[in-house]
Amino acid sequence: MRKFFAVLMLAGLSAVSVTNAIAGDSIKVKKTITINAPANEVWAKIGNFGDMSWHPAIAKTDITGGTNNKVGASRQLTLKGGGTINEVLTAHEDASKMMTYEITESVLPLREYSAKLVVKSAGDGKSLVIWTSKFKRKDPASTPQVGQDDKTAKDTITGIFTSGLDNLKKLSE
Repeated sequence: MRKFFAVLMLAGLSAVSVTNAIAGDSIKVKKTITINAPANEVWAKIGNFGDMSWHPAIAKTDITGGTNNKVGASRQLTLKGGGTINEVLTAHEDASKMMTYEITESVLPLREYSAKLVVKSAGDGKSLVIWTSKFKRKDPASTPQVGQDDKTAKDTITGIFTSGLDNLKKLSE
């Protein structure tokens, strides 16, 4: 009898740790693009936390707290298709052309979202823009609802990054 409970407990612990590992894993997205424009010019377009007009899905950007481009500043992005995304700036360095931010409230199917935008010189007057993020899907249940799974969350962010970077290239070249 004791052996039965030991096996049952071990099986239960294994199931719990597998479920937690699945529900707790972060999803990562990284997109890069080379732009035929100097890094300073590209950074001038995307380095302002209070202006995301370079992204085709954004209708309006409002600074809702703090001081623009200073750690702790918050912004609200109004999407062209409806809905809003609230974000807070966690790092901003003009010298290294880098900013990081977190989403605090969103219509997107995710949670615990953090992202980083970096512009680097790629030589010959070109720039390399790198946009990365790490997040979890919104519904942490082991069996997500349709449209709330990891693939949907990753595809959503990949689409946002791709359309933004493609438009930045178009505006910069």
